[in-house]
Amino acid sequence: MQSEIAVKLSENVPRYTSYPTAPHFHSGIDAAIYRGWLETLESGDEISLYLHIPYCDKLCWFCACHTKQTHQYEPVAAYLRSLNAEIVTIAGLLSGKAHVRAIHFGGGSPTILRPDDMVALGAALRDSFDFLPDATVSIEIETNDMDKARLDALAQIGVTRASLGVQDFDPQVQKAINREQSFLQTKAVVDGVRSRGVESVNLDLLYGLPNQTRETICSTVAQALTLEPDRMALFGYAHVPWFKKHQTMIDEAWLPSPTERFAQSQLAARAIVAKGYEAIGLDHFAKPDDALAIAARAGVLHRNFQGYTEDR
Repeated sequence: MQSEIAVKLSENVPRYTSYPTAPHFHSGIDAAIYRGWLETLESGDEISLYLHIPYCDKLCWFCACHTKQTHQYEPVAAYLRSLNAEIVTIAGLLSGKAHVRAIHFGGGSPTILRPDDMVALGAALRDSFDFLPDATVSIEIETNDMDKARLDALAQIGVTRASLGVQDFDPQVQKAINREQSFLQTKAVVDGVRSRGVESVNLDLLYGLPNQTRETICSTVAQALTLEPDRMALFGYAHVPWFKKHQTMIDEAWLPSPTERFAQSQLAARAIVAKGYEAIGLDHFAKPDDALAIAARAGVLHRNFQGYTEDR
């Protein structure tokens, strides 16, 4: 029975991890449509802002995000100039009538930004928009980018929630996906953000990766749990080399079978729940006192392009 379930779950389905889903973002959404959406906002409405930094120092072969590798900073700087111009434009269209409830920096790797640029971007946002006093400021962190200056910059822009991509701590798995990140590196960054006032830490894990086994995923989960994250996400690796060409660097012979993927997901989920985390929907877990778990119990959970959220 479980093998039948595993085969069924291995079938291609629409992307569920984000809402609105990726196909909703297409060239048909032009400036006029976007402006019309913004004009529907009324005075006092609460909004969330998402800023996408589509650059990385190094391309992870498993990644299906919209990003590109750059060894030069000028493309990042040029993108920032355009982003700052858009901030001014959007703020002008809103005319101060909406209040920012949450902001999220994603990518790519938003931590590729130089510390002074990160601080300047945060200041531009606060100068342009009306932030609620308890607004959530979250950011996706590439552990290999981080140093003291960048950690300090996160504190300066008021980051309250940090999300770190772990995937798997096993060296052979990391080599197969071109992402090397030790447990000690990860712990240092988690400790660093917490010491600078970050209230919530999320760790992302993946199952179904090349060279991954039940043993490696269980070991990774056990190590991740020692960091006591407030939230965890457990996603299945999507192998779509026809969509993301760099995934052709992954030898398909290294990928676990559908039955093995299913076993990995079940073992990992059970280990997380056994430590007191509450399962949230398909792929999220949170401590019982976390806002996500509280929202789930109250029946007010939502889904946005970053996944499950308590955002209203």
